[in-house]
Amino acid sequence: MGIRKIDQQLCTGCRICVDHCPMDVIRMDEEIDKAYIAHLSDCQLCLICETDCPEKAIYVSPDRERRVPLPW
Repeated sequence: MGIRKIDQQLCTGCRICVDHCPMDVIRMDEEIDKAYIAHLSDCQLCLICETDCPEKAIYVSPDRERRVPLPW
């Protein structure tokens, strides 16, 4: 669960999501000036990024994920 995606087509690089995320999950890609998910496992599902995004480029899902564990 957590941030499902940041739509790069809609993201304008305003940095609101980066500034408002209390867990530092979202970072900026300085080369393309767009937000990206840096630390998905730290997302606490607060929905601040989704509600504060003026372009509605962020989608947060409350559904629990079943991730496949990676081998060593």
